[in-house]
Amino acid sequence: MNSIQKIESWADQHHPLWLDYLRVLLGIVLIAKGITYVINNDEVMNMIAQKEYWVIHYAIAHYVIGGYIVCGILIIAGLFFRIAVLFELPALFGSIIFIDIHKDFLAINSELVYSFMILALLIFFFFYGPGKRSVDYYIQIHKDKDFDLS
Repeated sequence: MNSIQKIESWADQHHPLWLDYLRVLLGIVLIAKGITYVINNDEVMNMIAQKEYWVIHYAIAHYVIGGYIVCGILIIAGLFFRIAVLFELPALFGSIIFIDIHKDFLAINSELVYSFMILALLIFFFFYGPGKRSVDYYIQIHKDKDFDLS
């Protein structure tokens, strides 16, 4: 048994229900952030139009928006959990480095604290896993069963 399997085994045995609620809340927050970007499409387009290489920034904006929504859904369900978290991390790092860090930390519209909290939760859940109340856990438990679909 390697170290990752040991961590997963320990986490599965010591996983309180409130952590599942926190995982679901994290997914909801990510979905809400993605929807906010979709609703405020004009602001996103203005931000992209100001950049020199707008095509790259346009692609990145779609990656971030799609990532927030899709990864939020996967995190809520606990499906492909670690892949979803890994997919979300670059978008969050980019948000912190390129957008939030240039704003004043204590400004009213600063999202730096929010971004750091989400980043910390994503890193925590990446190592801790989705828990027993997730699709990944259900698949893992039932992987040896043969399902007849005929």
